[in-house]
Amino acid sequence: MKSPVPLPGCLLLLALLLAPLLAAPTRAADDATTAAEIGYLLDFVATSGCTFIRNGSRNDPEAAADHLRLKYSNGKRYVDSAEQFIDRLASESSWSGKPYTVECQGTTEPSQAWLNRALADYRQQPAEAEAD
Repeated sequence: MKSPVPLPGCLLLLALLLAPLLAAPTRAADDATTAAEIGYLLDFVATSGCTFIRNGSRNDPEAAADHLRLKYSNGKRYVDSAEQFIDRLASESSWSGKPYTVECQGTTEPSQAWLNRALADYRQQPAEAEAD
C-alpha cells in the first residue's frame, strides 16, 4: 500500500510538530535567566545607596526599586530580556519621556548606563566563580 504522504514530507511534518516541544525547555531557561537578572537589578537598585532621579524628583533606593517593580509588573509583556527591561522600563519616564538619572557618591549618570554596567558585572560573577 502506498503512503499518502511521501517520506520526506512526513519527516518535515514531524519536525514541525516537535519543534515547539523541543524549544520549550530553552524558552523556560531563558525566562528563568531573565527573571533572575531583572530580580538582581531591582535588588541592586534597592540596596545601592544611590539617589534615583525621576522627573526631577529625588527618590531613595527602596522607593526607586518599588517604582521599577511596579513598572515591570505592568509592562513585563514588553520585556524579553534584562536589556529590554533596562531600555524600555528603567531608563526613562513613560509619561514625560525624560531620562532617569542616578546619583552615586557625587556622580550623576543616566540610569541606563548604570544598570547596564550592573548587569554586565552580574553576568561576570558566575564566570569568576567557575574560574576559581
